[in-house]
Amino acid sequence: MPDAPDDVPVATVIDNESEFFFRLSPERVLQAVAAAGHEPSGHCFALNALENRVYDVRLEDDRHVVAKFYRPGRWSRETILDEHRLLRALTAAEIPVCAPLPFPDGDTLHSVEDIHYAIWPRTGGRSPNELTDEELSVLGRLMARIHTIAADLGAPNRGLLDADSIPFAALDLLEGGDWLPPSCRDRYVTTVESLVDVYEERAAGVEMQPIHGDCHVGNLLRGDDGWFFLDFDDMVVGPAVQDVWMLVPGRDIEADRQRRVLVEAYRAFRSFDESTFSLIEPLRGFRFVFYAGWIAKRWSDPAFPDAFPHFGTEQYWETETRDLEELVLRLESGDDMRTPTEREEVRIEKGDEELTNDDFFWDL
Repeated sequence: MPDAPDDVPVATVIDNESEFFFRLSPERVLQAVAAAGHEPSGHCFALNALENRVYDVRLEDDRHVVAKFYRPGRWSRETILDEHRLLRALTAAEIPVCAPLPFPDGDTLHSVEDIHYAIWPRTGGRSPNELTDEELSVLGRLMARIHTIAADLGAPNRGLLDADSIPFAALDLLEGGDWLPPSCRDRYVTTVESLVDVYEERAAGVEMQPIHGDCHVGNLLRGDDGWFFLDFDDMVVGPAVQDVWMLVPGRDIEADRQRRVLVEAYRAFRSFDESTFSLIEPLRGFRFVFYAGWIAKRWSDPAFPDAFPHFGTEQYWETETRDLEELVLRLESGDDMRTPTEREEVRIEKGDEELTNDDFFWDL
């Protein structure tokens, strides 16, 4: 396990990870691509990914493919195939997603050294910085079609986006690994429990279905052939509003307006209950807790201490705890249920600065 900063507890992380996964070499990547029926030229470039290991490989005919090696112990073969099955169905419906290429035996998932891997076409394009109303309308219609097909297909091996699988699972890991410092521990635990209470009350009776789960703009590409939805690795069974708020994550008046533009277009293909907007802030809180647990769980991976040098410090946990407390206070006061205009008026009256979430969102 790599050395942690002086004020970071050294947690014992049992994650069924292998040295092979940490030390994947270009040679082994090229061998895996060749075993998939392709002819690699020898050019192999590691792409920016933390949860899995992903490589761009140039073939002898100058085409490129992407080899994705799934982190061992995270998903079972059946869970990964739920993702692949949905992507094939979406492709068949001419919805722009990146689906895995078949191996010579027709399968889309093989393994090497007990590491599952798949080969994908390289999809060109850029992730958008901002989305226009026209683009939001296009994406809203595409999202509705994705949700419709996902709901019909089902995802029997995918988990549920609920309190046990997200915040409580992360909290158990943080407490069990002694990550939470005494100065924040009780406050953090109490705040997570309060967050869950609000979510469960508001989520009662809300329809749950397979969704993308991590539908932020970093998982969108706009290229010559239009939009592509990428990386369904975190596909989960949850409320449709999770994908909506992830695509438009802001808290201000403009973000609220943009979400309504997206949902209006969404309704051209599928119904949407706007009362589920009340889940946006609790789900945002879930994501805060999830990310802290995710980093702690992966700390034995050499890439994580380098990527998150601030993680686990007293200042880190104080900031995390304070931001969660402020979020829960807004939830319990009903502030997030006010209209954006009402919230803006209150904020200006109090002289509060607009909060951002840049420090809490990292790509998987």
